[in-house]
Amino acid sequence: MRKVFIALAALALCVSACAQDNTLTSKEKADGWKLLWDGKTTEGWRGAKLDDFPAKGWVIDKGVLKVLKGNGGESTNGGDIITTRLYKNFILKVDFKITEGANSGIKYFVDPTLNKGAGSAIGCEFQILDDLRHPDAKLGVKGNRTLGSLYDLIPAPADKPFDITTWNTAMVKVEGNHVEHWLNGVKLIEYERNNQEWNALVAYSKYKDWPNFGNYEEGYILLQDHGDEVWFKNIKIKEL
Repeated sequence: MRKVFIALAALALCVSACAQDNTLTSKEKADGWKLLWDGKTTEGWRGAKLDDFPAKGWVIDKGVLKVLKGNGGESTNGGDIITTRLYKNFILKVDFKITEGANSGIKYFVDPTLNKGAGSAIGCEFQILDDLRHPDAKLGVKGNRTLGSLYDLIPAPADKPFDITTWNTAMVKVEGNHVEHWLNGVKLIEYERNNQEWNALVAYSKYKDWPNFGNYEEGYILLQDHGDEVWFKNIKIKEL
């Protein structure tokens, strides 16, 4: 199984490398894909708790969107960034690369008005983490804070196709109440929301005090500043 994961990861990385970064192929355009980030400007994004893009903590460097190293805290440097519009049913793809010991995340169904205090904006999170070196991997319940997990809720498998030395591709698919997390072409988890089982799961998580968590019909997409340097590119979405 491990060999299959490695082969799939290599194939995904080859496909990514063969295409020009931050562009869409003619086939992707025909299939309805759109870029969420143009690779050059901050258009389409703003700070989660700001009207504009953060003035510090994020840089665009040769087609890569980088959240810079801070003090390791949630949203304490430049802060999280979110899309300027809401999304409902979609497939989201994001290429990411992490530095050693890094923590970050890709969130969806985000409501930036929920948390007006310190910390990150609230939403469902595709966890981005160096499982081997960051202590958060050993917290939570049964690995539900490891890479690819639905953070603090549903754990991703321990054996997954990931290489810290290269670019990797996260994918989130949302169709109504059905959600899937994928990493380098391999499905890690899937779940249903807006039901009794989901609400019970949330009730035993760190999100228990946030009303209607994860049940919104639509929300913003977020890239997290968690005080570590992480790189993003090829951010694209297909609305369903």
